[in-house]
Amino acid sequence: MAENIINEPEESKGLNFVEQIVADDLKAGKNGGRLNTRFPPEPNGYLHIGHAKAICMDFGVAEKFGGTCNLRFDDTNPVKEDVEYVDSIREDIHWLGFDWGDREYYASDYFPQLYDLAIRLIKEGKAYVDDQSSEEIAAQKGTPTTPGVNSPYRDRSVEENLDLFTRMNAGEFPEGSHVLRAKIDMASSNMHFRDPIMYRIIHHPHHRTGTKWHVYPMYDFAHGQSDYFEGVTHSICTLEFVPHRPLYDYFVDELADETYRPRQIEFNRLNLTYTVMSKRKLLQLVKEGLVAGWDDPRMPTISGMRRRGFTPRSIRNFIDTIGYTKYEALNSVALLEYAVREDLNKIATRGMAVMDPVKVVITNYPEGETEMVEMENNPENPEEGTHSMPFGREIYIERDDFMENPPKKYFRLAPDAEVRLKGAYIVKCTGVKKDADGNIEEIYCTYDPDTRSGLPGSQRKVKGTLHWVAADTAVDATVRVYDRLFNVENPAAETERDFREMLNPDSLRVVEGVKVEPFIARNAVNGTKFQFQRIGYFTPDYDSTPEHLIFNRTIALKDSWEKVQKK
Repeated sequence: MAENIINEPEESKGLNFVEQIVADDLKAGKNGGRLNTRFPPEPNGYLHIGHAKAICMDFGVAEKFGGTCNLRFDDTNPVKEDVEYVDSIREDIHWLGFDWGDREYYASDYFPQLYDLAIRLIKEGKAYVDDQSSEEIAAQKGTPTTPGVNSPYRDRSVEENLDLFTRMNAGEFPEGSHVLRAKIDMASSNMHFRDPIMYRIIHHPHHRTGTKWHVYPMYDFAHGQSDYFEGVTHSICTLEFVPHRPLYDYFVDELADETYRPRQIEFNRLNLTYTVMSKRKLLQLVKEGLVAGWDDPRMPTISGMRRRGFTPRSIRNFIDTIGYTKYEALNSVALLEYAVREDLNKIATRGMAVMDPVKVVITNYPEGETEMVEMENNPENPEEGTHSMPFGREIYIERDDFMENPPKKYFRLAPDAEVRLKGAYIVKCTGVKKDADGNIEEIYCTYDPDTRSGLPGSQRKVKGTLHWVAADTAVDATVRVYDRLFNVENPAAETERDFREMLNPDSLRVVEGVKVEPFIARNAVNGTKFQFQRIGYFTPDYDSTPEHLIFNRTIALKDSWEKVQKK
Protein backbone atom coordinates (compact mmCIF):
# COMPACT_ATOMS: atom_id res chain seq x y z
CA MET A 1 0.00 0.00 0.00
CA ALA A 2 1.61 3.26 -1.11
CA GLU A 3 2.23 5.82 1.61
CA ASN A 4 0.92 9.29 0.88
CA ILE A 5 0.58 11.06 4.22
CA ILE A 6 -1.48 14.23 3.94
CA ASN A 7 -0.93 17.44 5.82
CA GLU A 8 -4.00 18.72 7.59
CA PRO A 9 -5.71 21.27 5.29
CA GLU A 10 -5.44 24.80 6.60
CA GLU A 11 -8.64 26.09 5.02
CA SER A 12 -12.03 24.46 4.46
CA LYS A 13 -13.85 27.44 2.99
CA GLY A 14 -15.43 26.79 -0.40
CA LEU A 15 -15.24 23.01 -0.11
CA ASN A 16 -18.04 20.94 -1.58
CA PHE A 17 -19.57 18.32 0.68
CA VAL A 18 -17.31 15.51 -0.59
CA GLU A 19 -14.19 17.60 -0.06
CA GLN A 20 -15.43 18.47 3.41
CA ILE A 21 -15.78 14.78 4.28
CA VAL A 22 -12.25 14.15 3.01
CA ALA A 23 -10.92 17.13 4.97
CA ASP A 24 -12.61 15.90 8.14
CA ASP A 25 -11.27 12.36 7.71
CA LEU A 26 -7.74 13.67 7.19
CA LYS A 27 -8.05 15.91 10.22
CA ALA A 28 -9.19 12.92 12.27
CA GLY A 29 -6.18 10.92 11.08
CA LYS A 30 -8.23 8.14 9.50
CA ASN A 31 -6.33 5.57 7.44
CA GLY A 32 -3.05 6.88 8.81
CA GLY A 33 -3.66 10.29 7.25
CA ARG A 34 -3.59 8.89 3.71
CA LEU A 35 -5.79 9.99 0.83
CA ASN A 36 -6.19 7.67 -2.15
CA THR A 37 -9.14 7.94 -4.53
CA ARG A 38 -9.84 5.98 -7.72
CA PHE A 39 -11.64 6.41 -11.04
CA PRO A 40 -13.12 3.01 -12.02
CA PRO A 41 -14.48 3.05 -15.60
CA GLU A 42 -15.85 -0.02 -17.32
CA PRO A 43 -13.96 -0.54 -20.61
CA ASN A 44 -17.21 -1.21 -22.49
CA GLY A 45 -17.62 2.12 -24.27
CA TYR A 46 -16.24 5.62 -24.57
CA LEU A 47 -16.44 8.06 -21.68
CA HIS A 48 -19.04 10.84 -21.81
CA ILE A 49 -19.49 14.22 -20.12
CA GLY A 50 -21.00 12.50 -17.07
CA HIS A 51 -17.78 10.56 -16.60
CA ALA A 52 -15.90 13.85 -16.91
CA LYS A 53 -17.66 15.05 -13.76
CA ALA A 54 -16.54 11.91 -11.91
CA ILE A 55 -12.99 12.31 -13.26
CA CYS A 56 -12.85 15.90 -12.03
CA MET A 57 -14.04 14.77 -8.61
CA ASP A 58 -11.84 11.68 -8.23
CA PHE A 59 -8.64 13.24 -9.52
CA GLY A 60 -9.48 16.76 -8.38
CA VAL A 61 -9.98 15.93 -4.70
CA ALA A 62 -6.72 13.98 -4.70
CA GLU A 63 -4.91 16.96 -6.22
CA LYS A 64 -6.53 19.41 -3.81
CA PHE A 65 -5.42 17.56 -0.71
CA GLY A 66 -2.11 16.21 -2.00
CA GLY A 67 -3.26 12.59 -2.32
CA THR A 68 -3.24 10.14 -5.21
CA CYS A 69 -5.88 8.83 -7.59
CA ASN A 70 -5.77 5.40 -9.21
CA LEU A 71 -7.14 4.55 -12.63
CA ARG A 72 -8.78 1.13 -12.26
CA PHE A 73 -10.58 -0.49 -15.14
CA ASP A 74 -13.62 -2.44 -13.95
CA ASP A 75 -13.07 -5.25 -16.45
CA THR A 76 -15.37 -7.90 -14.98
CA ASN A 77 -17.51 -8.56 -18.09
CA PRO A 78 -15.32 -9.68 -21.02
CA VAL A 79 -18.30 -9.91 -23.39
CA LYS A 80 -18.65 -6.12 -23.58
CA GLU A 81 -15.03 -5.03 -23.13
CA ASP A 82 -12.41 -4.03 -25.68
CA VAL A 83 -8.85 -2.70 -25.69
CA GLU A 84 -10.10 0.15 -27.90
CA TYR A 85 -12.14 1.39 -24.97
CA VAL A 86 -9.19 1.13 -22.61
CA ASP A 87 -7.06 3.27 -24.92
CA SER A 88 -9.81 5.87 -25.40
CA ILE A 89 -10.35 6.18 -21.65
CA ARG A 90 -6.66 6.83 -21.06
CA GLU A 91 -6.64 9.48 -23.80
CA ASP A 92 -9.74 11.23 -22.43
CA ILE A 93 -8.39 11.47 -18.88
CA HIS A 94 -5.08 12.88 -20.07
CA TRP A 95 -6.87 15.35 -22.35
CA LEU A 96 -8.88 16.65 -19.39
CA GLY A 97 -5.58 17.37 -17.66
CA PHE A 98 -5.24 14.53 -15.16
CA ASP A 99 -2.71 11.76 -14.71
CA TRP A 100 -2.58 8.58 -12.64
CA GLY A 101 1.18 8.09 -12.80
CA ASP A 102 2.09 4.44 -12.28
CA ARG A 103 -1.24 3.64 -10.59
CA GLU A 104 -3.07 1.94 -13.45
CA TYR A 105 -4.93 -1.11 -12.21
CA TYR A 106 -7.61 -3.53 -13.34
CA ALA A 107 -10.25 -5.45 -11.45
CA SER A 108 -8.78 -8.46 -13.24
CA ASP A 109 -5.56 -7.87 -11.26
CA TYR A 110 -7.52 -9.06 -8.24
CA PHE A 111 -9.29 -12.06 -9.74
CA PRO A 112 -7.10 -14.50 -7.74
CA GLN A 113 -7.74 -12.67 -4.41
CA LEU A 114 -11.46 -12.33 -5.16
CA TYR A 115 -11.71 -16.01 -6.02
CA ASP A 116 -9.87 -16.97 -2.84
CA LEU A 117 -12.23 -14.76 -0.82
CA ALA A 118 -15.23 -16.45 -2.47
CA ILE A 119 -13.82 -19.86 -1.50
CA ARG A 120 -13.37 -18.63 2.05
CA LEU A 121 -16.94 -17.37 2.25
CA ILE A 122 -18.21 -20.72 0.97
CA LYS A 123 -16.19 -22.52 3.65
CA GLU A 124 -17.63 -20.19 6.30
CA GLY A 125 -21.17 -20.89 5.14
CA LYS A 126 -21.63 -17.35 3.78
CA ALA A 127 -22.01 -18.22 0.11
CA TYR A 128 -23.67 -20.97 -1.95
CA VAL A 129 -24.10 -22.10 -5.53
CA ASP A 130 -27.58 -21.63 -6.96
CA ASP A 131 -28.74 -23.64 -10.00
CA GLN A 132 -31.77 -21.47 -10.74
CA SER A 133 -32.16 -19.24 -13.76
CA SER A 134 -31.88 -15.47 -13.42
CA GLU A 135 -35.65 -15.21 -13.92
CA GLU A 136 -36.33 -17.64 -11.08
CA ILE A 137 -33.94 -15.83 -8.77
CA ALA A 138 -35.52 -12.49 -9.58
CA ALA A 139 -39.00 -13.86 -8.91
CA GLN A 140 -37.91 -15.05 -5.45
CA LYS A 141 -36.43 -11.68 -4.46
CA GLY A 142 -39.79 -10.34 -3.26
CA THR A 143 -40.56 -6.62 -3.14
CA PRO A 144 -39.46 -3.79 -0.86
CA THR A 145 -42.54 -4.51 1.29
CA THR A 146 -42.60 -8.32 1.10
CA PRO A 147 -39.74 -10.66 2.01
CA GLY A 148 -38.04 -12.87 -0.54
CA VAL A 149 -38.13 -16.66 -0.70
CA ASN A 150 -35.09 -18.77 0.08
CA SER A 151 -33.52 -20.60 -2.83
CA PRO A 152 -34.00 -24.39 -2.69
CA TYR A 153 -30.21 -24.61 -2.96
CA ARG A 154 -29.49 -22.23 -0.08
CA ASP A 155 -28.66 -24.99 2.41
CA ARG A 156 -26.29 -26.99 0.28
CA SER A 157 -23.31 -28.37 2.14
CA VAL A 158 -19.99 -26.57 2.08
CA GLU A 159 -18.43 -29.51 0.26
CA GLU A 160 -21.03 -29.48 -2.50
CA ASN A 161 -20.75 -25.71 -2.93
CA LEU A 162 -16.96 -25.91 -3.14
CA ASP A 163 -17.15 -28.69 -5.70
CA LEU A 164 -19.69 -26.87 -7.85
CA PHE A 165 -17.89 -23.52 -7.71
CA THR A 166 -14.53 -24.98 -8.69
CA ARG A 167 -16.19 -26.86 -11.55
CA MET A 168 -17.93 -23.65 -12.63
CA ASN A 169 -14.52 -22.04 -12.94
CA ALA A 170 -13.14 -25.08 -14.74
CA GLY A 171 -15.67 -24.46 -17.51
CA GLU A 172 -17.76 -27.58 -16.95
CA PHE A 173 -21.13 -25.81 -16.95
CA PRO A 174 -22.87 -23.62 -19.54
CA GLU A 175 -23.45 -19.92 -18.97
CA GLY A 176 -26.56 -19.19 -16.91
CA SER A 177 -26.69 -22.64 -15.34
CA HIS A 178 -25.14 -21.72 -11.97
CA VAL A 179 -24.28 -18.62 -9.96
CA LEU A 180 -22.57 -18.07 -6.63
CA ARG A 181 -24.68 -16.09 -4.19
CA ALA A 182 -23.88 -14.54 -0.84
CA LYS A 183 -26.00 -15.98 1.97
CA ILE A 184 -27.20 -12.87 3.81
CA ASP A 185 -30.92 -12.24 4.43
CA MET A 186 -33.82 -12.83 2.05
CA ALA A 187 -36.07 -10.76 4.33
CA SER A 188 -33.79 -7.71 4.46
CA SER A 189 -35.43 -4.34 3.88
CA ASN A 190 -32.51 -3.59 1.56
CA MET A 191 -33.16 -5.56 -1.62
CA HIS A 192 -29.43 -5.70 -2.34
CA PHE A 193 -28.97 -7.86 0.78
CA ARG A 194 -31.30 -10.58 -0.45
CA ASP A 195 -28.59 -13.09 -1.30
CA PRO A 196 -26.88 -11.07 -4.04
CA ILE A 197 -25.06 -12.82 -6.85
CA MET A 198 -21.29 -12.76 -6.41
CA TYR A 199 -20.15 -14.73 -9.48
CA ARG A 200 -21.63 -15.79 -12.83
CA ILE A 201 -20.30 -18.05 -15.58
CA ILE A 202 -18.89 -16.38 -18.74
CA HIS A 203 -16.96 -18.35 -21.35
CA HIS A 204 -15.97 -15.38 -23.49
CA PRO A 205 -12.17 -14.71 -23.57
CA HIS A 206 -11.02 -11.80 -21.42
CA HIS A 207 -8.91 -9.07 -23.04
CA ARG A 208 -6.20 -9.48 -20.37
CA THR A 209 -6.58 -12.95 -18.86
CA GLY A 210 -7.67 -14.89 -21.93
CA THR A 211 -9.51 -18.12 -21.05
CA LYS A 212 -8.00 -18.55 -17.58
CA TRP A 213 -11.29 -17.74 -15.85
CA HIS A 214 -14.80 -18.98 -16.49
CA VAL A 215 -16.40 -17.27 -13.51
CA TYR A 216 -16.41 -13.48 -13.19
CA PRO A 217 -17.27 -11.39 -10.12
CA MET A 218 -20.25 -9.06 -10.00
CA TYR A 219 -19.68 -5.34 -9.41
CA ASP A 220 -20.98 -5.32 -5.83
CA PHE A 221 -18.57 -8.07 -4.83
CA ALA A 222 -15.56 -6.91 -6.81
CA HIS A 223 -15.64 -3.16 -6.31
CA GLY A 224 -15.20 -2.73 -2.58
CA GLN A 225 -12.65 -5.52 -2.41
CA SER A 226 -10.64 -3.98 -5.25
CA ASP A 227 -10.72 -0.66 -3.38
CA TYR A 228 -9.38 -2.44 -0.34
CA PHE A 229 -6.63 -4.30 -2.19
CA GLU A 230 -5.43 -0.99 -3.69
CA GLY A 231 -5.49 1.00 -0.49
CA VAL A 232 -8.28 3.32 -1.66
CA THR A 233 -9.47 5.48 1.22
CA HIS A 234 -12.40 7.30 -0.41
CA SER A 235 -14.51 5.49 -3.01
CA ILE A 236 -16.48 8.33 -4.60
CA CYS A 237 -19.41 7.38 -6.84
CA THR A 238 -22.82 8.61 -7.98
CA LEU A 239 -26.12 8.58 -6.12
CA GLU A 240 -27.51 5.38 -7.64
CA PHE A 241 -25.01 3.51 -5.49
CA VAL A 242 -26.44 4.81 -2.19
CA PRO A 243 -28.51 1.63 -1.65
CA HIS A 244 -25.46 -0.44 -2.58
CA ARG A 245 -23.32 1.14 0.15
CA PRO A 246 -24.42 -1.24 2.97
CA LEU A 247 -23.48 -4.19 0.75
CA TYR A 248 -20.18 -2.48 -0.12
CA ASP A 249 -19.49 -2.22 3.63
CA TYR A 250 -20.67 -5.79 4.24
CA PHE A 251 -18.13 -7.27 1.83
CA VAL A 252 -15.35 -4.88 2.90
CA ASP A 253 -15.89 -6.02 6.49
CA GLU A 254 -14.68 -9.46 5.41
CA LEU A 255 -11.24 -7.94 4.82
CA ALA A 256 -10.88 -4.68 6.75
CA ASP A 257 -9.87 -4.02 10.34
CA GLU A 258 -9.70 -0.92 12.52
CA THR A 259 -6.48 0.32 10.90
CA TYR A 260 -7.88 0.87 7.40
CA ARG A 261 -11.08 0.65 5.43
CA PRO A 262 -12.31 2.42 2.27
CA ARG A 263 -15.32 4.71 2.56
CA GLN A 264 -17.97 5.09 -0.14
CA ILE A 265 -19.33 8.62 -0.76
CA GLU A 266 -22.00 9.47 -3.32
CA PHE A 267 -22.70 12.65 -5.34
CA ASN A 268 -25.24 13.56 -8.02
CA ARG A 269 -24.79 12.52 -11.62
CA LEU A 270 -24.39 14.97 -14.47
CA ASN A 271 -27.57 15.02 -16.56
CA LEU A 272 -27.88 17.34 -19.58
CA THR A 273 -30.84 18.58 -21.55
CA TYR A 274 -31.18 17.39 -25.16
CA THR A 275 -28.80 14.52 -24.34
CA VAL A 276 -28.82 10.86 -23.36
CA MET A 277 -26.18 9.54 -20.97
CA SER A 278 -26.99 5.85 -21.20
CA LYS A 279 -23.92 4.07 -22.51
CA ARG A 280 -26.20 1.34 -23.84
CA LYS A 281 -28.15 3.85 -25.93
CA LEU A 282 -24.99 5.58 -27.12
CA LEU A 283 -23.61 2.21 -28.21
CA GLN A 284 -26.87 1.58 -30.05
CA LEU A 285 -26.49 4.86 -31.95
CA VAL A 286 -22.97 3.85 -32.96
CA LYS A 287 -23.82 0.28 -33.97
CA GLU A 288 -26.88 1.31 -35.97
CA GLY A 289 -24.95 3.99 -37.85
CA LEU A 290 -27.14 6.79 -36.57
CA VAL A 291 -23.93 8.67 -35.73
CA ALA A 292 -20.49 8.42 -37.32
CA GLY A 293 -18.88 6.73 -34.30
CA TRP A 294 -18.15 7.26 -30.63
CA ASP A 295 -16.26 10.45 -31.51
CA ASP A 296 -19.03 11.91 -33.67
CA PRO A 297 -19.07 15.61 -32.68
CA ARG A 298 -22.78 15.38 -31.86
CA MET A 299 -22.17 12.73 -29.21
CA PRO A 300 -21.86 13.66 -25.50
CA THR A 301 -18.65 11.62 -25.36
CA ILE A 302 -15.43 13.33 -24.33
CA SER A 303 -13.85 12.24 -27.61
CA GLY A 304 -16.79 13.68 -29.56
CA MET A 305 -16.54 16.98 -27.73
CA ARG A 306 -12.79 17.05 -28.33
CA ARG A 307 -13.31 16.47 -32.06
CA ARG A 308 -15.99 19.14 -32.18
CA GLY A 309 -13.56 21.69 -30.70
CA PHE A 310 -14.56 21.88 -27.03
CA THR A 311 -11.63 22.58 -24.72
CA PRO A 312 -10.71 20.74 -21.51
CA ARG A 313 -10.89 24.00 -19.59
CA SER A 314 -14.43 24.72 -20.78
CA ILE A 315 -15.64 21.31 -19.63
CA ARG A 316 -13.91 21.65 -16.26
CA ASN A 317 -15.29 25.18 -15.82
CA PHE A 318 -18.78 23.90 -16.58
CA ILE A 319 -18.44 21.13 -14.01
CA ASP A 320 -17.18 23.61 -11.43
CA THR A 321 -20.21 25.78 -12.15
CA ILE A 322 -22.84 23.08 -11.64
CA GLY A 323 -21.01 21.68 -8.61
CA TYR A 324 -21.59 18.53 -6.57
CA THR A 325 -24.65 17.90 -4.44
CA LYS A 326 -26.72 15.03 -3.01
CA TYR A 327 -29.70 15.82 -5.25
CA GLU A 328 -30.26 14.80 -8.85
CA ALA A 329 -30.71 17.66 -11.32
CA LEU A 330 -31.15 18.22 -15.04
CA ASN A 331 -28.56 20.75 -16.18
CA SER A 332 -29.14 22.94 -19.21
CA VAL A 333 -26.81 22.15 -22.09
CA ALA A 334 -26.85 25.91 -22.75
CA LEU A 335 -24.71 26.30 -19.64
CA LEU A 336 -22.11 23.95 -21.10
CA GLU A 337 -22.25 25.84 -24.39
CA TYR A 338 -21.78 29.11 -22.54
CA ALA A 339 -18.64 27.73 -20.88
CA VAL A 340 -17.33 26.67 -24.29
CA ARG A 341 -17.95 30.13 -25.77
CA GLU A 342 -16.34 31.83 -22.80
CA ASP A 343 -13.13 29.84 -23.19
CA LEU A 344 -12.98 29.95 -26.99
CA ASN A 345 -13.52 33.70 -26.97
CA LYS A 346 -10.27 34.02 -25.04
CA ILE A 347 -8.15 31.66 -27.13
CA ALA A 348 -9.64 31.35 -30.64
CA THR A 349 -7.78 32.97 -33.53
CA ARG A 350 -9.96 35.31 -35.56
CA GLY A 351 -10.25 34.87 -39.30
CA MET A 352 -12.56 35.48 -42.24
CA ALA A 353 -14.77 32.85 -43.85
CA VAL A 354 -17.89 33.15 -45.99
CA MET A 355 -20.39 30.31 -45.66
CA ASP A 356 -22.76 31.17 -48.54
CA PRO A 357 -20.72 33.34 -50.89
CA VAL A 358 -21.91 35.84 -53.44
CA LYS A 359 -19.38 37.82 -55.46
CA VAL A 360 -18.96 41.56 -55.04
CA VAL A 361 -17.14 43.51 -57.76
CA ILE A 362 -15.70 46.85 -56.63
CA THR A 363 -15.86 48.65 -59.94
CA ASN A 364 -13.61 51.63 -59.10
CA TYR A 365 -10.85 49.49 -57.58
CA PRO A 366 -7.85 49.00 -59.92
CA GLU A 367 -8.00 45.74 -61.91
CA GLY A 368 -5.22 43.25 -61.13
CA GLU A 369 -4.21 45.05 -57.94
CA THR A 370 -4.01 43.36 -54.52
CA GLU A 371 -3.19 44.98 -51.21
CA MET A 372 -2.74 43.54 -47.75
CA VAL A 373 -4.78 44.66 -44.77
CA GLU A 374 -3.98 43.83 -41.16
CA MET A 375 -6.38 41.79 -39.02
CA GLU A 376 -6.26 41.20 -35.28
CA ASN A 377 -5.66 37.59 -34.33
CA ASN A 378 -7.49 37.97 -31.04
CA PRO A 379 -8.76 41.26 -29.59
CA GLU A 380 -9.03 39.55 -26.19
CA ASN A 381 -5.27 39.07 -26.23
CA PRO A 382 -3.31 41.78 -28.09
CA GLU A 383 -0.12 39.75 -27.63
CA GLU A 384 -1.45 37.36 -30.28
CA GLY A 385 -0.63 40.08 -32.83
CA THR A 386 -2.06 40.44 -36.33
CA HIS A 387 -1.99 38.74 -39.69
CA SER A 388 -2.14 40.07 -43.24
CA MET A 389 -5.16 39.44 -45.43
CA PRO A 390 -5.37 40.13 -49.18
CA PHE A 391 -7.92 42.59 -50.56
CA GLY A 392 -8.74 43.08 -54.22
CA ARG A 393 -11.29 44.18 -56.79
CA GLU A 394 -13.45 41.05 -56.36
CA ILE A 395 -14.47 39.72 -52.98
CA TYR A 396 -17.06 37.37 -51.49
CA ILE A 397 -19.62 38.31 -48.85
CA GLU A 398 -22.45 36.31 -47.31
CA ARG A 399 -25.49 36.09 -49.57
CA ASP A 400 -27.80 37.03 -46.69
CA ASP A 401 -25.72 40.15 -46.01
CA PHE A 402 -27.37 41.73 -49.08
CA MET A 403 -31.03 42.57 -49.64
CA GLU A 404 -32.55 44.36 -52.62
CA ASN A 405 -35.58 45.60 -50.74
CA PRO A 406 -34.50 45.85 -47.12
CA PRO A 407 -36.75 46.66 -44.19
CA LYS A 408 -36.12 49.66 -41.98
CA LYS A 409 -33.08 49.46 -39.72
CA TYR A 410 -31.37 47.02 -42.07
CA PHE A 411 -27.67 47.72 -41.57
CA ARG A 412 -26.16 45.41 -44.13
CA LEU A 413 -25.61 45.93 -47.86
CA ALA A 414 -28.48 47.16 -50.05
CA PRO A 415 -28.85 49.34 -53.17
CA ASP A 416 -27.35 52.78 -52.52
CA ALA A 417 -26.42 51.74 -48.96
CA GLU A 418 -22.94 51.80 -47.47
CA VAL A 419 -21.23 49.27 -45.25
CA ARG A 420 -17.72 48.81 -43.96
CA LEU A 421 -15.76 45.76 -45.00
CA LYS A 422 -14.09 44.74 -41.75
CA GLY A 423 -10.46 45.78 -41.69
CA ALA A 424 -10.69 47.42 -45.12
CA TYR A 425 -12.89 50.05 -46.81
CA ILE A 426 -16.40 51.44 -46.88
CA VAL A 427 -18.25 50.32 -50.01
CA LYS A 428 -21.54 51.45 -51.59
CA CYS A 429 -23.82 49.22 -53.65
CA THR A 430 -24.46 50.55 -57.17
CA GLY A 431 -26.22 47.59 -58.78
CA VAL A 432 -26.58 43.84 -59.22
CA LYS A 433 -26.39 41.19 -61.92
CA LYS A 434 -29.00 38.43 -61.99
CA ASP A 435 -29.36 35.14 -63.80
CA ALA A 436 -32.39 34.09 -65.87
CA ASP A 437 -34.23 32.96 -62.75
CA GLY A 438 -33.74 36.26 -60.99
CA ASN A 439 -31.01 35.03 -58.63
CA ILE A 440 -28.27 37.49 -57.84
CA GLU A 441 -24.96 36.47 -59.42
CA GLU A 442 -22.88 39.56 -58.67
CA ILE A 443 -23.17 42.73 -56.65
CA TYR A 444 -21.53 45.90 -57.87
CA CYS A 445 -20.06 48.44 -55.50
CA THR A 446 -17.72 51.40 -55.37
CA TYR A 447 -15.27 51.97 -52.56
CA ASP A 448 -14.06 55.10 -50.78
CA PRO A 449 -10.24 54.88 -50.88
CA ASP A 450 -9.91 57.28 -47.94
CA THR A 451 -11.75 54.95 -45.55
CA ARG A 452 -9.27 52.10 -45.26
CA SER A 453 -8.82 51.03 -41.65
CA GLY A 454 -5.98 52.96 -40.08
CA LEU A 455 -6.26 56.01 -42.36
CA PRO A 456 -7.78 59.33 -41.24
CA GLY A 457 -10.87 58.68 -43.35
CA SER A 458 -11.49 55.44 -41.53
CA GLN A 459 -13.20 57.46 -38.81
CA ARG A 460 -16.20 57.97 -41.07
CA LYS A 461 -19.05 56.07 -39.51
CA VAL A 462 -21.46 53.67 -41.16
CA LYS A 463 -23.82 51.40 -39.28
CA GLY A 464 -22.99 48.04 -40.88
CA THR A 465 -19.76 46.03 -40.88
CA LEU A 466 -19.44 42.86 -42.99
CA HIS A 467 -16.91 40.04 -43.11
CA TRP A 468 -15.50 39.10 -46.51
CA VAL A 469 -12.71 37.27 -48.34
CA ALA A 470 -10.81 38.20 -51.51
CA ALA A 471 -12.11 36.12 -54.41
CA ASP A 472 -8.82 35.35 -56.15
CA THR A 473 -7.06 34.05 -53.01
CA ALA A 474 -10.00 32.42 -51.19
CA VAL A 475 -9.62 28.73 -50.41
CA ASP A 476 -12.55 26.33 -50.70
CA ALA A 477 -13.56 24.40 -47.61
CA THR A 478 -16.29 22.13 -46.30
CA VAL A 479 -17.99 22.99 -43.04
CA ARG A 480 -19.94 20.55 -40.86
CA VAL A 481 -22.49 22.47 -38.84
CA TYR A 482 -23.43 20.47 -35.74
CA ASP A 483 -26.41 21.02 -33.51
CA ARG A 484 -27.98 19.19 -30.59
CA LEU A 485 -28.42 15.47 -31.19
CA PHE A 486 -31.93 15.33 -29.74
CA ASN A 487 -34.82 17.73 -30.22
CA VAL A 488 -36.51 16.83 -26.91
CA GLU A 489 -35.35 18.55 -23.74
CA ASN A 490 -35.28 15.43 -21.57
CA PRO A 491 -35.25 12.27 -23.72
CA ALA A 492 -34.86 10.04 -20.64
CA ALA A 493 -38.24 11.22 -19.35
CA GLU A 494 -40.03 10.20 -22.56
CA THR A 495 -40.44 6.59 -21.42
CA GLU A 496 -43.25 5.80 -23.88
CA ARG A 497 -41.15 6.68 -26.93
CA ASP A 498 -38.17 5.03 -28.58
CA PHE A 499 -35.26 7.39 -27.93
CA ARG A 500 -34.27 7.19 -31.59
CA GLU A 501 -37.54 8.87 -32.56
CA MET A 502 -36.35 11.97 -30.71
CA LEU A 503 -33.16 12.44 -32.72
CA ASN A 504 -32.83 15.91 -34.23
CA PRO A 505 -32.92 15.52 -38.04
CA ASP A 506 -30.99 18.80 -38.35
CA SER A 507 -28.19 17.84 -35.99
CA LEU A 508 -25.71 17.82 -38.91
CA ARG A 509 -25.67 20.09 -41.96
CA VAL A 510 -22.76 19.83 -44.42
CA VAL A 511 -21.93 23.06 -46.26
CA GLU A 512 -19.73 22.82 -49.35
CA GLY A 513 -18.03 25.68 -51.16
CA VAL A 514 -17.26 27.76 -48.09
CA LYS A 515 -14.62 30.40 -48.81
CA VAL A 516 -11.87 30.95 -46.23
CA GLU A 517 -8.99 33.41 -46.23
CA PRO A 518 -5.48 32.01 -46.86
CA PHE A 519 -4.40 32.59 -43.24
CA ILE A 520 -7.03 30.12 -42.02
CA ALA A 521 -6.06 27.58 -44.68
CA ARG A 522 -2.37 27.80 -43.76
CA ASN A 523 -3.06 27.29 -40.07
CA ALA A 524 -5.79 24.66 -40.30
CA VAL A 525 -4.06 21.98 -38.24
CA ASN A 526 -5.65 19.58 -35.80
CA GLY A 527 -6.58 21.28 -32.55
CA THR A 528 -6.50 24.87 -33.84
CA LYS A 529 -9.42 26.98 -32.64
CA PHE A 530 -10.80 29.66 -34.95
CA GLN A 531 -13.50 32.24 -34.65
CA PHE A 532 -14.92 32.84 -38.12
CA GLN A 533 -15.87 36.48 -37.76
CA ARG A 534 -19.60 37.04 -37.21
CA ILE A 535 -20.32 33.30 -37.64
CA GLY A 536 -19.04 31.14 -34.81
CA TYR A 537 -16.22 28.98 -33.52
CA PHE A 538 -14.67 26.31 -35.72
CA THR A 539 -11.91 23.73 -35.63
CA PRO A 540 -10.36 21.55 -38.38
CA ASP A 541 -11.82 18.05 -38.39
CA TYR A 542 -9.62 14.97 -38.14
CA ASP A 543 -10.50 14.25 -41.78
CA SER A 544 -9.23 17.64 -42.96
CA THR A 545 -6.23 17.79 -45.30
CA PRO A 546 -4.46 20.74 -46.98
CA GLU A 547 -6.06 19.62 -50.26
CA HIS A 548 -9.55 19.29 -48.76
CA LEU A 549 -10.17 21.51 -45.78
CA ILE A 550 -12.95 20.35 -43.46
CA PHE A 551 -14.03 22.38 -40.43
CA ASN A 552 -16.39 21.48 -37.62
CA ARG A 553 -18.52 24.23 -36.21
CA THR A 554 -17.88 23.94 -32.50
CA ILE A 555 -20.61 26.37 -31.55
CA ALA A 556 -22.35 29.49 -32.78
CA LEU A 557 -21.43 32.92 -31.45
CA LYS A 558 -24.78 33.12 -29.65
CA ASP A 559 -27.34 30.64 -28.41
CA SER A 560 -30.10 30.71 -31.03
CA TRP A 561 -31.63 27.35 -30.04
CA GLU A 562 -33.81 28.64 -27.23
CA LYS A 563 -35.28 31.37 -29.45
CA VAL A 564 -36.11 28.81 -32.15
CA GLN A 565 -37.77 26.47 -29.64
CA LYS A 566 -39.97 29.26 -28.27
CA LYS A 567 -41.41 30.24 -31.64
